[in-house]
Amino acid sequence: MAKDPRLTKIGASRFNQCVRTPGHASKSHAVVAKEGNKTKLIRFGQKGVSGSPPRKGESEANKKRRASFKARHAKNIAKGKMSAAYWADRCKW
Repeated sequence: MAKDPRLTKIGASRFNQCVRTPGHASKSHAVVAKEGNKTKLIRFGQKGVSGSPPRKGESEANKKRRASFKARHAKNIAKGKMSAAYWADRCKW
């Protein structure tokens, strides 16, 4: 089976792998999402905005920031692997 050209385009080695895209004009990450027999290139994350993944000894402000993101995008995160919000939640937050 030939490798999907979208994987090569973003520099990923497999499906459902988040990669940073420093050369893209507006999006910070990309993924070639695969669910069943559907595949889709998804670009997500605003360039220049850092996420806030959980860290040991993190500030209360970062916890609230992450909780706000998850609450604000909960409806779209729930759509699953084929949505940008799902990947932003998983990779950046």
